[in-house]
Amino acid sequence: MQPGKRLVGKVAIVTGGASGIGAETARMFAQHGAKVLLTDSNAALGKSVAKEITDTGGTAMFATQDVRDEAQWAATVAQAEKSYGRLDILCNIAGISGRDPKLNIQTTVTAGPRLAEQTLEQWNRVMEINATGVFLGTKAAIAAMQRAGGGSIINISSICGIIGSHANAAYHASKGAVRIFSKAAAIQYAPDKIRVNSVHPGFVDTPMTRPGHSNPEVAKYRLDVTPLGRFGTPADIAAGCLYLACDESSWVTGSELVIDGGMTAN
Repeated sequence: MQPGKRLVGKVAIVTGGASGIGAETARMFAQHGAKVLLTDSNAALGKSVAKEITDTGGTAMFATQDVRDEAQWAATVAQAEKSYGRLDILCNIAGISGRDPKLNIQTTVTAGPRLAEQTLEQWNRVMEINATGVFLGTKAAIAAMQRAGGGSIINISSICGIIGSHANAAYHASKGAVRIFSKAAAIQYAPDKIRVNSVHPGFVDTPMTRPGHSNPEVAKYRLDVTPLGRFGTPADIAAGCLYLACDESSWVTGSELVIDGGMTAN
């Protein structure tokens, strides 16, 4: 390993790589020597991030992906192996809040409909992207990581996967599913030296949270319950993903890395 670089020789897939935590994780992995295949449903932004990485000396490519599509997952993993020779890291970051995507400013405390008003269609969409997408990605990566002699799967959950809040019930359910799924997968594939961990961000400034943080009342509430007194940044979460991706965490699996400014310590 080169001094200062922690992922030299490794190949990573990062979903949700067009913006927010996914984009910053892709950048950070590339800065540390990984070859990165970043995916997203937003091709324009995703290609821009990949170009930014290559323009600054890193190795990256972009692929359009719907994480709910099993065939696309097979194609994504195959592309990583064909282009870069192996797969060592999978970061399942793609996700949605369940908020109305047309809403620029969140008008209520909750980021989505309350339970009694939530439709089955809304519930299914959140679960399919946030939970089923993680299942499909993990499943698709297993054989490639076995061929590579091991690997690290990092699944982005949330503090909402640990505690309850005013956030919509589908989001909590999906992120709780990611948390316990990661533990089960970690146990099943430990003999193959495939590590699986979940990351639990608190209130982070990203495009997904922008409508909420644009409402002063919502922003104040979230800051008031965060002991460190600031919102997280995508880099705060990417740094945790970097730790779980590199060999320094070789004895870490089935764990929950909480990065929340102290919020869940309250």
